[in-house]
Amino acid sequence: MSKTVHRLFIGTFAAIVLLTLIFLIYRGFSYYDLSLEARVYHSDHKLLKPSGVMGHGFGMIGSLFIIIGVGSYMMRKRYRFMARTGLVKHWLEFHIFLCTLGPLLILFHTAFKFGGLVAISFWSMMAVFLSGIIGRFIYLQIPRSIEGRELTLNEVREMKTDVARAVGEVYRLDDEGSSYLNDSIKRRDYKYRKNPFIRYIFRSVEDRKAVLSVKSFLRQKKIPAGEFKKIIVLVKNDIRLTRKIEMLETMQNLFRYWHVVHLPFAFVMLIIMIIHVAVTIMFGYRWIF
Repeated sequence: MSKTVHRLFIGTFAAIVLLTLIFLIYRGFSYYDLSLEARVYHSDHKLLKPSGVMGHGFGMIGSLFIIIGVGSYMMRKRYRFMARTGLVKHWLEFHIFLCTLGPLLILFHTAFKFGGLVAISFWSMMAVFLSGIIGRFIYLQIPRSIEGRELTLNEVREMKTDVARAVGEVYRLDDEGSSYLNDSIKRRDYKYRKNPFIRYIFRSVEDRKAVLSVKSFLRQKKIPAGEFKKIIVLVKNDIRLTRKIEMLETMQNLFRYWHVVHLPFAFVMLIIMIIHVAVTIMFGYRWIF
């Protein structure tokens, strides 16, 4: 999948979620904005209540999206016969898409009324959703191969290049330019910033300043626009890779701890959701069939 196709792939998912949210708010705002007692007299009550045609449908479709999103991603990771059916990172993005759209639909299925056993499932779902956002951030900080395999520290270090030297040779910068470029992207060790999260924030700010400094210098040297962009891409890639090397061990440990939190909430959510569906069917509730 090329970068353009991948961006279209992600953009389509984001657009679907956003448009769905806009539609749900537009269609039901006047109903959801009322108190529980007043909703009974609203013209859309039979449609939008949790057992209504639309409300019930939101719950069923949302639950189906979650089951497909979780099940397909787990199968892709665990079963060999699916090893060649796309990259793991693309399946993860599909998993995130369905497990964002699903909870959104279930939220409107509840009509913002929570209570009993279902409330445990709902808040477990929200915990899974929020922890998933955090997990996605951690996942992106760990360098991986194109297939999605986690790289070792030695493999990541082998990817490093001497940017200043490479740029100097390819784009024929003079000694002053190469030295300035090297000094701008050189990492500095701040021993008093031991906390990895604080260090990450400061590093991000410093990296941003380094890129701006390099841009300013290249403009002074009147580097052609085409070469200017290529050099900046090289500098950004080098800085990003260096940051990941520094945080690799921390992020790997966090990712292990994250699974300890994410998976139990996911299981609780799924188990209670299945119980909820079974009880609903036992009491005779049906959708459109």
